[in-house]
Amino acid sequence: MFKLVNKSNKSANRDLFITVAGNVGAGKSTLTSLVGERLGFETHYEKVDGNPYLEDFYKDQEKWGFHLQLYFLAQRFKQQKEIHTNGLNNIQDRSIYEDVEIFARNLYDNGKMTKRDYITYRDLFNDMVPYLRTPDLMIYLDGSIDTIIKRIQLRSRDMEKDVDIEYWTNLHNRYENWIKEYNDSPVLYVNIDEVDLVENPEHLDMLCEKIKEILDI
Repeated sequence: MFKLVNKSNKSANRDLFITVAGNVGAGKSTLTSLVGERLGFETHYEKVDGNPYLEDFYKDQEKWGFHLQLYFLAQRFKQQKEIHTNGLNNIQDRSIYEDVEIFARNLYDNGKMTKRDYITYRDLFNDMVPYLRTPDLMIYLDGSIDTIIKRIQLRSRDMEKDVDIEYWTNLHNRYENWIKEYNDSPVLYVNIDEVDLVENPEHLDMLCEKIKEILDI
């Protein structure tokens, strides 16, 4: 159910920072909310409601991909600054690294973001890197593409209904390759094929105990 990699010593920071990574529909927001409430962490969510580009992006990725990625990058950087300065324990729904390494790269590789736009985007991210606080722990929601598709369908967001399954599968494969190379913090794998934090509250108990053990809290 759970697996820890890149194990390290307890963070020297007085406040703690957890980021939650995983494909669309994996359950990041739910985990962020439940763990944040249980452990008393300040929660930070990806801005979906009120996002001025997201619906347009799903209709025309080539036209709106660059705009959407810049918007998400800016929002995530604002979160990073708040996390760095608020003096609280924080948990974040989706890491800033995924914006760059998964979503922007996917658009570029598939010809839906021009090389010029991609270089501009990467340069902006690289300028941000020195100001980013690395997580004390990344929680990675791991599982099969079948579980991902099922969860996307269950939440019934209209903008996602007409997206080809090939798009979600491509992201899934990119995530699997990316997380193998990620080494900026310890990573706690949570197998979403086996873990259901909503239907099985004991799974939340187990997860929170594991987090407390890793972070020594």
